Amino acid sequence: MSVDTICALATAPGGAIGIIRISGPQSLEILSHVFRGKGDVMSYPANTIHYGHIVPLLQEGPGEVSEVIDEVMVSIFRAPHSYTGEDSVEISCHGSRYILNKVLALLIENGCRQAGPGEFTQRAYLNGKMDLSQAEAVADLIASTNQATHQIAMSQLRGHFSSKLTQLRNQLLKLTSLLELELDFSDHEDLEFADRSELMELTQTIHQHITRLADSFHTGNALKNGIPVAIIGAPNVGKSTLLNALVGEERAIVSDIQGTTRDAIEDTIQLGGITFRFIDTAGIRHTDDQIELMGIDRSIAAAQRALIIIMMTEPGTSYPDVPVRDDQTVIRIENKTEQFQAKFGVGLDQLRQQLINAAPKTTDADVIVTNARHYDALIRANEHLQRVIYGLQMQLSGDLLSEDLRLTLDTLAEITGGQITPNEVLGNIFKHFCVGK
Repeated sequence: MSVDTICALATAPGGAIGIIRISGPQSLEILSHVFRGKGDVMSYPANTIHYGHIVPLLQEGPGEVSEVIDEVMVSIFRAPHSYTGEDSVEISCHGSRYILNKVLALLIENGCRQAGPGEFTQRAYLNGKMDLSQAEAVADLIASTNQATHQIAMSQLRGHFSSKLTQLRNQLLKLTSLLELELDFSDHEDLEFADRSELMELTQTIHQHITRLADSFHTGNALKNGIPVAIIGAPNVGKSTLLNALVGEERAIVSDIQGTTRDAIEDTIQLGGITFRFIDTAGIRHTDDQIELMGIDRSIAAAQRALIIIMMTEPGTSYPDVPVRDDQTVIRIENKTEQFQAKFGVGLDQLRQQLINAAPKTTDADVIVTNARHYDALIRANEHLQRVIYGLQMQLSGDLLSEDLRLTLDTLAEITGGQITPNEVLGNIFKHFCVGK
């Protein structure tokens, strides 16, 4: 458990107000050395706000100080009812970079240490204020760029993902306990506390739940990074024009010359609170131009990566022959008609609505995996569970089954932090946070 007191700027520089956060056992004592307000700082109640001045050195008695750095408001939080679970203070200063640096330097002179990236949230985790998956959700919440990613991060921060994992782990613990109880009575060969048929049924059910969670990573990753939409069609049907019309700028070169687009061009927009990542690709046709052929190969590869494919054609041309998977949505557009003309914006509103309808849907109650570390742990947990299922089918002994169940429990615990203790693992996670969080 940390014993020092840390400080850092918790807001981006350049605003009208800047907040400096302090956390640790000496928070109020250090504040008392630099803050002059009404009453004794050390006796300030929790969850209160106080007006006063930051000064370089407090003088004894009610006399004037030689210098005032800033007039501020300080918010007081006492352990364990704070973000970090420690005594904490937030100083709201004017947003001048000079003032903020001066206050930070003064706090450090009086006993604070400059916080590292994510150290406040790391302390919240270490003090039991949140589990590791919730701590990582804080970074996702800060980085959220649209309604969908904000909703997913809030769901995880509220513990929906953790709650689901806890339910699965509790079921697995029950199975493991029964199997290990059998080992305690190993001299009674016919004694079974865990009914093997019930064990198989429950293991398969848990396996299905974990599989669904792992499968949601593809949806979560798409929502987080932008749902990939490939615009596919023959040369000169209006693909680049459509991209420019959707993003609202001349992002792609538009020309009457066939084969103008030789490489994939990407840009993103937000529709209905969801980020879409559009990929304008080279026109698909028969050609002997080696450079154009490379572009066509990339077009087909882009279509394979996309979740949504916009197939474009125009009167007198056919839709391109591109393989489509069952999990892909295809929107077919006949451009340069009365119903749709990308150049003049005709039909774009209907297309935007089709894209929103085709996007994966989430609710506050949905558990969507967006973190690659969580996804990796879920995949490994399922591998251990598959060995349990195989062991049951082969009628293996309880000690072998119990070992794989234990490995499954430990792997799931990596997500919430139940089994993580090495400092380098925690450091690797929290180093990606911003300082002050």
